[in-house]
Amino acid sequence: MTDFAKDRPIYLQLVETICGDIIKGKLQPGDKLQSVREFAIESGVNVNTVQRVYKELEMMNLTETKRGQGTFITTETVAIQQVREQMKEQVALQFVSSIKSFGFSIEEIIDVLKEKGRS
Repeated sequence: MTDFAKDRPIYLQLVETICGDIIKGKLQPGDKLQSVREFAIESGVNVNTVQRVYKELEMMNLTETKRGQGTFITTETVAIQQVREQMKEQVALQFVSSIKSFGFSIEEIIDVLKEKGRS
């Protein structure tokens, strides 16, 4: 069972989790995803939520469904690379927004990162 943030739709959180697993290489091109029912039970969500997750991944060209066989991670590495770049930019924007909300400048944070990188 997964803990979900309350401020975001569960299906989006699951999409991001699977995207992260693909980017990290935990899921490889051509790998078969769990069945909708298995994933729903494991995640503790409704089957309809998982169906929406799989549909969203397919619309992102990250998966393909083979009738009677299941859903598979795409073998198109360009699609995976595009999602990786999108997620990298999204994480960077969230980080910049977060440090600005605390009143830090980007230069201050870069100095801290350089210092921590040396130790």
